Parts: sequence; C-alpha cells; structure tokens
Amino acid sequence: MKRQLILLLFLLSALPMWAQIASEDEYTLIDDESCGCELYFVDSIQTTKRDGLFGFKLANGRELVTPQYMFVDQWHGDYCLVYRDYYQCGLINRQGKEVVPCIYREISYPAEGMIRVNQNDLIGFLHEDGSPAIPPQYRAASTFSENMAVVALDVDSFYVEYAWIDKEGNICLRNGYEYVYPFFNGYAVVKKYDRFGIIDTRGVEVVPIKYEFISGVDTNGIFIVRDPDGDKFALFSIQGFKAITPFRYDDFIGYGDGLYNYRKGDLQGYLDTRGREVFGTFTIAAPFSNGYAMVSRGDKYGIIDSRGHTVLPIEYDYHFNCPDGYLFHNGLAPVEKDGLVGFCNEAGQIVIPLQYEDCFGFHDSRAPVKKNGLWGYIDTDGSQVVPFVFRFASPFKYGRAEVVSDLNVHKINISGKCVKACQGFPQY
Repeated sequence: MKRQLILLLFLLSALPMWAQIASEDEYTLIDDESCGCELYFVDSIQTTKRDGLFGFKLANGRELVTPQYMFVDQWHGDYCLVYRDYYQCGLINRQGKEVVPCIYREISYPAEGMIRVNQNDLIGFLHEDGSPAIPPQYRAASTFSENMAVVALDVDSFYVEYAWIDKEGNICLRNGYEYVYPFFNGYAVVKKYDRFGIIDTRGVEVVPIKYEFISGVDTNGIFIVRDPDGDKFALFSIQGFKAITPFRYDDFIGYGDGLYNYRKGDLQGYLDTRGREVFGTFTIAAPFSNGYAMVSRGDKYGIIDSRGHTVLPIEYDYHFNCPDGYLFHNGLAPVEKDGLVGFCNEAGQIVIPLQYEDCFGFHDSRAPVKKNGLWGYIDTDGSQVVPFVFRFASPFKYGRAEVVSDLNVHKINISGKCVKACQGFPQY
C-alpha cells in the first residue's frame, strides 16, 4: 500500500507538466540531412543529432548547444530536460545554459518558481535559477501549487503520512492524512481512515471526511462524490459545498464542453454545471469535444451538438475500426452505414460519399482510407492525394505519416513522397 501511494503521488505531481507541452501549431517538422532524421523546431529552437548525441540549434542554423546529451525532452516554455545518462538529468534554458547540472535522477519543470529534483531517491527542491531551496529528504513530493507542495513523511517503516510544506520547507498542514491532493483554487481533497473529504488552506474541513471517494475540484468548481455506502455518485459544487444532484448515478464517465457524462443503469446521458439532466438518455453518450458528441440508441449512432440538437441522425453504424469515428477533425467526421465509410461535415451533410472500407479521421487535411483492401489518402474535398497501394496507413501528425508496403514501414509527407526508410517504397 505504501508503495502504491507513493507511485500515485508521483503520477499526480506530473500532471502540471503536460499542461505546458507546446501545441501542434507551435511545431515545424523538417528533414535534417546532417543526421538523416526528422527534427522539430519549437519556438525557433531545433533538436539536432550528431554521432548519437543530441544538441540544439537555432532556426538560422547557429549552434546553440553542441551535441552532448544522450536524450533530450521537448521544450516546455523556457526550459528543456537533458540527460547525459539514464540517471544524470539536468535542465537547460533557451540560452543553452545548464540551469540545473546533470546530476539528478529526476527533475520536474519549474512550477511557481521551484524545481523538484530527485537525488539518491530522495526529493528536494531548487529555486528556478538552480540554487538550492529545500534539501532532498522526502520519499515522494508533488510540485508546488498555490505556494505549497505535498510531501510524504515516513512515520515508521510501514506508515506514510502526507502533509504540505511551504517554499522554505516548513510544514504548513499535517493531520495524519493517508493521502492528499495538491491545493487547487484554495481547496484540497484529503483521505483519512479510507474516507475522503475536502479541506481549505487553513486545514478546516469544508466537506466532511466521510465519503467513499471524492474527485479533484474542476475548473467549474464541481467535483464528484461517492456516497458513504459506496453505491452511487453525485455532483457537488464548491459553492456551499453541497450536492447539486442526488446520489443516484452509477458512474461519471467523462466531461467536455461544460457537460458531464453520467451512467445510470443501462443508460447514459449528460448533466450541465447546475446538475440538470439535459438532452435525454442514450445507450452511449460520449464526451463532447469542440461542441459535438457521438451518441447511440441501440446499435445506431449519430452526432448531437452542445445544445442537444441532432446534427447527424441516429441511424448510422459503428463496425469499422476507426478510433476517430463520429469525431470532427478538420471539420469532418468519419461515419459508417451498411459497411461503407464516408465523412460528414458539421452540418451533418455527407460530403465525402460512403464508399470506403475503413478510415481514420482527418489530420493535416489528409485522411487515410481503405478501398479494395488497400490504403491511400484523400484530402478534405474527397480527392485522392496518395494512391491506394499500402497494406496500412496511419494518420498524419506534424506533416508525416507511416505507411506499410509489403513488410516495410516507410514515412511519407503530405504530398505522398517517401522521406524516411524508402527502400522498397512503391512507385506511383
């Protein structure tokens, strides 16, 4: 149990990192003949490779960091993790300076001016400029959130207690908690005696520690609570810390565009942020994304918008293998009927006829589609842009896609030209 709790805390503390990853729009992919590989420019800094080691150069070609690292991460804002070995991790800034030398087993990106580091399996913190702040001493710790970090304190050889420290390493809150979440908007979920509650920054219980489960508070000020008997779920609001729905739901299975997906018996549906059931019930009610959601009744599928209006009638099938089915990408969604696949637009009109055996969604304005047992690519007008000659074709990402010809895997650009592993590539 102790090991599991420590692992959970590490996973939780990693969450803020992913929020900093650059979006696709910030990337530019190029082919670098100096290393025979594909490299990304992120905010005008490029990863480069020479003699098996990684470095960085600017878009104008000037070398920023001589290749010297075994591994490098993607840039996260002003910083990038670099590794001289598997357990020698450091941090460089956009000027190419090692702000944190490569002497740590693990480093987290700066959060609230503090860098979490792992040295000899103990966690401590540095200031953002790399100077020491809190010596490594904790078995586990989160990054800082709202000027506090969660740390695991070894009470004895069997028991771990969780508490919060400030940026000087002083313990702010400690009350024998078995597990805690970092503070968010002034509140934190805590666990004690296998029951969950919520406290404020003074340590006052604003939701009693009596529930079977409590999720973190989301950006709407809503959180999910499982009743003390552990049978049903409800939504609570941070306003007044009261239930906005009864405990009558079997599960909450997703969230998107201000709507919560619930499951009640064999049916699914949606709740708004006031706890009201909207749009009726479905066999499947998928989370909303960019204003649309896939729904089904029985074995038929369709699409609704965030006002509950039917965009695509619930009369289509879902037997194809497409993970993007009924999801819009580049303004088009794959749909299937009677064993054939095509695409509809956001008005629900079938604009690319149902004529393919399988597909993926559009990415980079290209979609892989299968016809007569072979894969090729079409554009958003439905025109063929890469012939049907492959045994398999993947969606594009950053202007590249992988295709399989015989037993060979190749990489192509959006024009269909092979740019990597081109031996045996079919001629067309």
